Amino acid sequence: MTETARNLPSPPGKAIRVEQDGPVLHVRLNPWEQDDTLGVAVLDDLLLLLDDLHERPDIRILTLSSMGADFCLGADRTEYQETLLADPTGAGLRRIADKAHRLCQALESTHAVTIARLHGRVIGAGLALASFCDLRAGADTCRFRMPEVGIGLPPAWGGAMGRLVSEAGAARIRELMLTCDVFDADTAHRLGLLHKTAPLDRLDEVVAAWTRPLVRRSPEALVLTKRMLAGYARADRMADASLLDSHLLTAHINQPRGPVPAGAG
Repeated sequence: MTETARNLPSPPGKAIRVEQDGPVLHVRLNPWEQDDTLGVAVLDDLLLLLDDLHERPDIRILTLSSMGADFCLGADRTEYQETLLADPTGAGLRRIADKAHRLCQALESTHAVTIARLHGRVIGAGLALASFCDLRAGADTCRFRMPEVGIGLPPAWGGAMGRLVSEAGAARIRELMLTCDVFDADTAHRLGLLHKTAPLDRLDEVVAAWTRPLVRRSPEALVLTKRMLAGYARADRMADASLLDSHLLTAHINQPRGPVPAGAG
């Protein structure tokens, strides 16, 4: 951080921590009152932040990281079960899943160039969230997994299947989704899920090596290029049915059977 860095106001219980350093906004998942999962509080705070960015053209870069031991262990399935018990119609659960979809779309479409800084475990919904960032750097000790099929859930968080396929290719994503295998940072780099890897203590240097030249670029050129790239990526997903993900997830969890198994997803 430079002397221009400042903490933005964060009320008690805030699920994210935000710091601004000139045109760069550093956003950190803040799991100090929870484990490293993407619960509703995190979704709400990130959605509010991204919505506010529409009025902040001065913010040109957004970095996304975590203050926890891991970047993210996936969606909060305990919250899913509690929501379903409170509202057996599934409407509440669909609202949570729709928030995840809106968040990923907002991350993809925001004018700011987004950079994911990943460490520790990056599981399920955490990988989905990171995949919607423009650039992704990970510690060489990162471990990734798409565990949904193995725990009896469809991979239906945030509409990420189409994004992951377009970023890494259908064949390898198919394998990793069906087998639920753990894979390392080198594999993620070969697949294109990571653009750069580095030792954890040098990860900030990698992110800074991106941000320094980006802040010198023409803001108009950056925004236009980002939106052109997003348009081409979406063209590859013309058959994208991700708007149905919330219904798919709710219908699956709402089936009469035992509770969703514990674990990350």
